[in-house]
Amino acid sequence: MSLQISILTPEKPFWNGQAEEIILPTETGEMGVLKNHAPIITGLDVGAMLVRTKEEWNSYALMGGFAVVKKNKVTILANEAESAETIDAEEAKNAFEIAKGNLEKAEGVKQKVEANFAYKRAKARFQVVKVVNKYS
Repeated sequence: MSLQISILTPEKPFWNGQAEEIILPTETGEMGVLKNHAPIITGLDVGAMLVRTKEEWNSYALMGGFAVVKKNKVTILANEAESAETIDAEEAKNAFEIAKGNLEKAEGVKQKVEANFAYKRAKARFQVVKVVNKYS
């Protein structure tokens, strides 16, 4: 038996399926989950989530949320989620470069916080596209 994965966003159920392994972007770093993982609830950071099915690796950009792991079921409650297939690679690269530049130029607390979030979001989307290209 493999893991049963459910990704839910406020708008709709985003993805449901079976996986052999997932790697989550938690607030304390990346966390891998395999079959028979100990039960856990963890906060998710903005970042790339990798899912290994029997056939391939898939990647998704998550914009924060929570994950619950229990009895080979992983439920992910994400603020937003995007599949690599829906992200334009060139646009993601350009957005990442712009966000990186804006973060370096940010002044003041509010501007730095906003620039940091935009950077993390753009980085997650760019990473997701790079992973797909790497494993394709």
